[in-house]
Amino acid sequence: MGALTEMDNRVKSISSRCFRLLPSSRKQEDGKSKEHVCLDLSGVDSDAPPPTLEDIRMWGESFEKLMGCSAGRKVFKEFLRCEYSEENILFYLACEELKKEKDAALVEEKARLIYEDYISILSPKEVSLDSRVREVINVKMRSPNSRTFDEAQMQIYTLMHRDSYPRFVNSSVYKKLAQLNNNSRKDSVA
Repeated sequence: MGALTEMDNRVKSISSRCFRLLPSSRKQEDGKSKEHVCLDLSGVDSDAPPPTLEDIRMWGESFEKLMGCSAGRKVFKEFLRCEYSEENILFYLACEELKKEKDAALVEEKARLIYEDYISILSPKEVSLDSRVREVINVKMRSPNSRTFDEAQMQIYTLMHRDSYPRFVNSSVYKKLAQLNNNSRKDSVA
């Protein structure tokens, strides 16, 4: 956990408060835009080894590598939170948890919660899905199972991959985390 704490401290030292990567980022007194970052890696799986600098750099080469790493998902989630699209990764991760559930009663309960939290048009965390996928989900919700949201999950995964991921990789936050702007040869962030 100590190495993750050091990584968290390194990320916090990159900037002051919160990502602000949208074109309408705040102007400083000198008229220049400023990006902010705040990342709390305390929720990262403490049993997993901390990511090496090479691991972090791989996040920029492969969305699958980013999503396959607990710390990578956490950093990406914080990026999405500041882009006001955190619901996408939350929905994706909730679907992954649903797939692991074996108890039929719990599957049904979790599916209903996912529906209420991310699919319902009344939800403040509603994900953006096309009408066909919404109709498929509505039919499947009559008898939900662990794969009820597969099509929607794939649509959101694709959205994150094609839309949010390129902005993440091009952000100064990712570049600083991956030390792409300097010639450091450190093998680990710890």
